[in-house]
This record gives sequence, C-alpha cells and structure tokens, in this order.
Amino acid sequence: MTEPTPRDSLWTVFLIFLRLGLTSFGGPVAHLGYFREEFVRRRRWLDESHYADLIALCQFLPGPASSQLGMALGALRAGQWGALAAWVGFTLPSALLMLLVALGLSRHGQWLPAGALHGLMLVSVAVVAHAVWGMAKSLCPDWQRQGLMILVTAVALRWPGVVVQLLVILAAALIGMVWLQSSAASGSGIQGPETSRRRGGFYLLLFFVLLVFLPLLAAASQAPWLAQFDAFYRVGSLVFGGGHVVLPLLQSAVVEPGWVDAQSFLAGYGAAQALPGPLFTFAAFLGATMAEPGGAAGALLCLVAIFLPSFLLVLGALPFWENLRRLRRLRAALAGVNAAVVGLLLAALIHPIGSETISGLLDITVVALAFGVLLSGRVPPWTLVLLGALGGGLAGAL
Repeated sequence: MTEPTPRDSLWTVFLIFLRLGLTSFGGPVAHLGYFREEFVRRRRWLDESHYADLIALCQFLPGPASSQLGMALGALRAGQWGALAAWVGFTLPSALLMLLVALGLSRHGQWLPAGALHGLMLVSVAVVAHAVWGMAKSLCPDWQRQGLMILVTAVALRWPGVVVQLLVILAAALIGMVWLQSSAASGSGIQGPETSRRRGGFYLLLFFVLLVFLPLLAAASQAPWLAQFDAFYRVGSLVFGGGHVVLPLLQSAVVEPGWVDAQSFLAGYGAAQALPGPLFTFAAFLGATMAEPGGAAGALLCLVAIFLPSFLLVLGALPFWENLRRLRRLRAALAGVNAAVVGLLLAALIHPIGSETISGLLDITVVALAFGVLLSGRVPPWTLVLLGALGGGLAGAL
C-alpha cells in the first residue's frame, strides 16, 4: 500500500504550468515531451506507465490532447482546482499574445524572426526524440512490445489521420489483453488526490447537457455572444486529435457566418504557429477579432467556450479511469496501448515533425546536440528553448 502524493498549492501548480506555457514550443506532440521531462523525470509526480495511461485517455477524448493532459496532471496533483490552475498557467501566455496580435499591437510575421522560429522548432524535434527514447525504454522493455511499437509506427506513417490512430489504440488494447498479460506492469505506485465518481458523473452530464441545449438557447435568444459560445463549445466537443485538426471546424464556425473574414482568419492561424502553448488559443484571436463583443471580452468568451468541453470531460473521466486502470486485464490492455502510444509518437517524430523541420546537415547536427544535452540531464528543456531561439535568430541575421 503506497502513500498518496501530497497536494501542491494551486499557486505552485499554476507557476509550473505557466513556465511550460511560456517555453513549450512545437505543437501538441512536443508538449508531451516537455510534460514528461517536467513531471515524470524531474518532479516524479507519476511514473512512465501512469503518464502513458493518461496520454491514452486524452487520445480518446475530443479536444486538445496536450491541454487535457495538463488538466489531468493538475487534477491528480491538486484536485479539480488544480486542473483549472494548470489550464490557466499553460494557456495564459499564448492567449495573451494572440489577443495582442488581434488588437494590432504586433504585426503578423514581424514579431518573431524566421530564424528564431526555426531554432525553436529544431529544439522541439530534440524534445520529442528524447521523450520517445525514454518512453520506449520504459514502456517497451520486451520484444513483444517493441514489435508492437514498430508495427504501430509503420501503420501510422502509411495511413496518417486521427481515425487510424484511434483504431490503432483499440487494436493495441485487444492485443495487450491477449498477448501481454504476463508482462503487464502493476498499477502505478503514485496516487493523486481522491476523486469522486459522483462528481465525475456530474461533469460528464453537464458536458452533454451543454452540447444539446446550447444550440437551442442560442437560436431562441438571438444573442450574438451566446451563438459564439455555442459555436466554439461545439468545436471543442467534436474535434478529435486537437492541434491542426481544429482548423476546418473553426473556419466553418466563424468564416461562413461572417464573424471573421478569411484573410484575418489565416493571418491569426499563421501567428498561432509561432507561439508556445496550445494551438487552441487561436480562439482568443478569433474572439477578439469579432465585431461583437470583440476585444478582450470576446477573446475570453471564445477561449473558455472551446476549452470547457475538455475540462468537463477530463474531470468527468478521471475518477472512473483511475479505478479501472488498476484491474489486471485492463493493465494488460494498457500495456499494449502504451506501446502503441510510443509508436504513434515515433511516427509523429518522423513525419511531420522531423520531415518538415529538418532540412540539412546543420539542422541534423543541432538536433543531435540538443538531444545529447537532454540525455545528459544537466540542462532543462526551457533553457534549450531559449538557446534555440537565440541561436536561430543570430544565424538568420548573418
């Protein structure tokens, strides 16, 4: 019987995720690497198996997987308010920057030099590679799981897409139940604060109630702000995979009704690529750009609306997930799922992260050096992020 981990203060959780929100460049897959470095290796809030289990859970839920993972980590460490503190800290930096871009305080494409952005992306490749390396050593220790990891990598590269990812995870769970029962790891030795199933059921019920009744309320009231809240809530509820997958849904939600013109939409989306933190903060730009309510109020409205489904689903699912994952047969299934998660991360590292970022021998050298520094454990990832931006900016200026 293990002792539960002590609760951290909400302020501590907020500050940890605020620093991650300021330095986590590279998109959702890279965020998983930053989170692993911070919470598995450095702070030891949970072990590799529990961390991979949470990734698997967030892959199944609609919404931005990295933000949901942050909420889950905050909830396990400091309860439901810890989830909120983690989300605010991780989201705040990029949301404020998107608001500034929308208000015209910075010109798109001018505020961050192209060289600095490339340096940041190269560091992100190294961070993802380091995460894949560490998770593969821990979660794929035998030939069965190594073979499953390689198979999943090949399938994901051949047939990319969110639907294939979900099918692969389901197939890996079935393979694990049949093939990996003898090698499945025991339940995590680290517990978070106790969570109530009744409270979890309430959050899940609230998620579905809002999904069903918000469109009816918006149609009945004719209030622009309620229509916007409904549109962004539905986007956050229905998009699987997060990240760039949200683009077509958001375009349909805001460009087709005429709330935002196509040129402004693409400009804001382009700016979002260069920011740390979750891509879903693009919603802050769109809310601020709209005529009504617009500005900071519109940014906050749309930001809360698009992330609210994730908040409700994570807090709703965690109480059931934390209990179910301790069952022996489910642990065997999760052993397969964890190997599949490593395979999916490896596939993402190869394409699009590596293929679209590395363009020559110099880039390969920089990534290899950054990877070696991360392996040494002597330099934290956020320091590498700053060095990557500085080095890339200086190289671009020469």
